[in-house]
Amino acid sequence: MPWYFNPILFNIGPLAVHWYGLMYSLGFLIGYFWLHNSKIAKKMNLSETQIDNMLIVIILGVLLGGRLGYILFYNLPYYFQNPLKILAVWEGGMSFHGGLLGVCLGLWIMSKKYKVKLLGMSDAVTAIAPIGLLLGRLGNFINGELYGRIAGSSALAQKICLHFPNDPGNCRYPSQLFESFFEGLVLFMIVYFVSKKTKRTGVVTGIFLIFYGIFRFAIEFTREPDVQIGYILKYFTEGQILSLAMVVAGALLLFMLKKKGNGPVAKE
Repeated sequence: MPWYFNPILFNIGPLAVHWYGLMYSLGFLIGYFWLHNSKIAKKMNLSETQIDNMLIVIILGVLLGGRLGYILFYNLPYYFQNPLKILAVWEGGMSFHGGLLGVCLGLWIMSKKYKVKLLGMSDAVTAIAPIGLLLGRLGNFINGELYGRIAGSSALAQKICLHFPNDPGNCRYPSQLFESFFEGLVLFMIVYFVSKKTKRTGVVTGIFLIFYGIFRFAIEFTREPDVQIGYILKYFTEGQILSLAMVVAGALLLFMLKKKGNGPVAKE
């Protein structure tokens, strides 16, 4: 099936508004209302102004960390040769793992500033983060980027594969949609359920790390690896290696919480 969706939503004179940017903006807007109104966020006991400041730091962490992560993890030689392209975020090129590190750094700074437990803040953020992932992967799909590997010859594979504009000759798996569903919708339902069942600070964060890593690792088997990197150890991608690290980090966090015990978030 041929696939094409104009990545530009509309133009205002010389300014082009892209679907990709709209998805990020919508994700941040949902995050704003979540952090101001959800029960898990209210456990942080932060003022309206402090939550707004926290959201600004999160946005900066996602954008700067995501862009720098993509540059460093996936395409450093290209950006050395084309430094002006670093600013061309509308063309895509954001790393989830880089954005995650950026947000972690930002939350650590805010936790020190406001004297709130870091894991309490991360629980509030990771409880809504899958919705941002859902929207971001839809943006990738509309851009026709980060598409899947060439589909197999089975009837099912041929039914779900698409011909993307950048490679019209091959029918490929729409891995962006797989990621949007599992890393977005399914993961949101998991962390939301856990947030309702547990009172222990840090559990939601640990669950998010584990299940995102598992879903991303599995779906990467249908996703075309970055051409400039290829496979690691003949079978695995860069994203899978980073996702395994997330699973390990999440498992260690839950183990430490179980070993030490940790109550609900509170002011230090």
